[in-house]
Amino acid sequence: MDLTTEIVASPIGALQLTTLGDEVVGVDFEGSHGRGRLALERWFPEASFRPRIDPSHAARVLARYFVECDADLDSLPVRLGGSEFQQSVWLALRGVKRGETVSYAEIARRVGRPDAVRAVGAANGANPIPVILPCHRIVGSDGSLTGFGGGLPRKQWLLTHEGALAPLLL
Repeated sequence: MDLTTEIVASPIGALQLTTLGDEVVGVDFEGSHGRGRLALERWFPEASFRPRIDPSHAARVLARYFVECDADLDSLPVRLGGSEFQQSVWLALRGVKRGETVSYAEIARRVGRPDAVRAVGAANGANPIPVILPCHRIVGSDGSLTGFGGGLPRKQWLLTHEGALAPLLL
């Protein structure tokens, strides 16, 4: 089994996209020190990683998102490792549309576990496919930008890019 890796340039730094066939299995932020790769090695222990030379369809869609924001990231097929609960949280992220934000409590309600807000936060933080499974759209119950594996400046950039936040005036 081959996991294919490729680098996608973006305004928030280079992203390493990992796919298994046509399915996206990982997105790692530049400077994440291979955190996502470690999870993929656990979930796919027989896999070998190999770089992709020609851009995949997923890489083209992701690159287009950063330019035009109208790319249909939801159209990209994904394959998830993790627990059943984590997978339910990660898939629920696709229900939060571009330009919107919801709270961790709302995601907990959507997955049928309204008392599991902290567990939703932990699952959100372990999302192996950020941006494509839009964990950046999840905010604190007061609307504050809280935790993001890519760092809060990236979360703020993504939400501004999508129109969920007004641009900062400097």
